[in-house]
Amino acid sequence: MAKFKMQPTVDTECITARLGAGSGSANYVTDLEIGKAVVFAGESRYNLAAATNKIEGFIRAVESYTADDFSIGSVQTEGRVKVTLDGLEATPGTGVVALGDYVVAGTAVAKGTSLAGAYPKVCSATNQPGATVTSADNVVGNINAAIAKVVDSTKVALFGWRVVSLDGTTAVGQTATIERVPA
Repeated sequence: MAKFKMQPTVDTECITARLGAGSGSANYVTDLEIGKAVVFAGESRYNLAAATNKIEGFIRAVESYTADDFSIGSVQTEGRVKVTLDGLEATPGTGVVALGDYVVAGTAVAKGTSLAGAYPKVCSATNQPGATVTSADNVVGNINAAIAKVVDSTKVALFGWRVVSLDGTTAVGQTATIERVPA
């Protein structure tokens, strides 16, 4: 085992943002959501990521007050984060996540439920940037597959978090450190 391992960053700057699916008390976010992955959801706002969403950040703090009927909190959009491996994007809960894989959100913990000392789950993205597109049986199929691959790989690269250190194996349930890759 390596003597040096990349670990989560502790001095990463966070941004202040509105949090939640929308305005109103039914959408308020509490400190139970700290540590969960988020995606951009609207004007100055992030919402909890669902399984297979491209990760855009992680909630680091939630304020006790609201502004304009939205929860307010801090979101980490760069640096390194500790995560739990959750298999493949197409089949969360099965498969392996390799060192160097780009990841998407894994099986989500429900809103209002704490991660309870665990780490957010991530899955290996189906379309890894730079991977070869598999061929289809016809020219139209090849073109459509290539376009879909480029579009999806671009999204992964734009919001790319990549596995940079493993704490054990590549199996489901193991932990790892992921790092935001600049676009």
